[in-house]
Amino acid sequence: MTRTIAEINEKIRKGQAVVVTAEEVIDLVEKEGVEKAAQRVDVVTTGTFGPMCSSGAYFNLGHSKPRIKIGGGRAYLNDVPAYTGIAAVDIFLGATALPDDDPRNRIHPGAFNYGGGHVIEELVAGKDVRLAVSAYGTDCYPRKRMETWTNIKDMNEAVLFNIRNAYQNYNVAVNLSDKTLYTYMGVLKPNLGSANYSSAGQLSPLLNDPYYRTIGIGTRIFLGGGIGYVAWHGTQHNPNVPRSDKGVPTRGAGTLTVIGDLKQMKPQWLVGASMVGYGCTLTVGIGIPIPILSEEILRYTAVRDEEIFAPIVDYAEAYPQRSPEILGEASYGELKSGRIIVQEKEVLTASLSSYPKAVEIANTLKEWIVRGDFLLTEPVASLPGVEAGITFKPLKERPIEE
Repeated sequence: MTRTIAEINEKIRKGQAVVVTAEEVIDLVEKEGVEKAAQRVDVVTTGTFGPMCSSGAYFNLGHSKPRIKIGGGRAYLNDVPAYTGIAAVDIFLGATALPDDDPRNRIHPGAFNYGGGHVIEELVAGKDVRLAVSAYGTDCYPRKRMETWTNIKDMNEAVLFNIRNAYQNYNVAVNLSDKTLYTYMGVLKPNLGSANYSSAGQLSPLLNDPYYRTIGIGTRIFLGGGIGYVAWHGTQHNPNVPRSDKGVPTRGAGTLTVIGDLKQMKPQWLVGASMVGYGCTLTVGIGIPIPILSEEILRYTAVRDEEIFAPIVDYAEAYPQRSPEILGEASYGELKSGRIIVQEKEVLTASLSSYPKAVEIANTLKEWIVRGDFLLTEPVASLPGVEAGITFKPLKERPIEE
């Protein structure tokens, strides 16, 4: 059985496409088998909703009168610094950016109450934010200071541009030390007191397309409650990791760079988050449709939590020291049960990502497709796969001689 994206889109236009979520397809395959299910199903929708630090947005603010050259100067949105080294009135705001007066971890653990991710959420919600700019002045851009309220509606462009999202599997974080740890994986209790993970498992986009057969550059996606696209493979994209006999990575593997119009998006799907003792981030909602072009692709989408394994990593020693040692593996079925066994000890688990929200995203994307409001796109290029030989390299430090 084979079909094309063009054929699927024609069925979507006619209201004839059969669309199921990655959760629903599991039971369908168990009931009917891969061959029959692949003949029936045209699209499987996926979803994930979790903190994704490598996120941000760029804005074109428009020109003031007289003109001001923000490039090379300083710009703040609600006291959070934006990157200005682009052009006169283009700026980039990172999700992890912090106000200059934030105490960080000077009093440990820091609260990190407000940062770039929170500003992005407020802009998407339609709130006014305070823009403060200082510049050095030129003949063509004479103004040196500006303070004003601005709003996403006032901006010429507001674009979400996230360079590493939707990680394909990730670590289970634990703490073997005798002190509490504050990490990007949340608060880790001492002496194996907790285990944190962050993935939607069987609903997660890249776990349903483990070899990137359908997800590529140009793929149209649900992004932050609006429509976005896969722009490139994400930073730290690392397809050459151990995999199960079904091709599912058992370590952090592929990642996506995604882009979309921030003005379309909704604040419930782009939420600023504070990680105690670590910093700020942005919780991002992503959903990706997987066209069922063959039985092989359908088989991948039927993966279960019990078949997806993540490495258990000690964040007291192994992670910060970049040791490859792991303490074992745990399936997402085990993780979602609330308990796993590590070193013969029962450890309570908690997820940084929301599975119910992932279900909601997959169902929303399903509804869009069924209504004919969302057509699939043919990728213009594939993501680098195992055959590309890409590996994520650590920093090579070289001494600087004075």
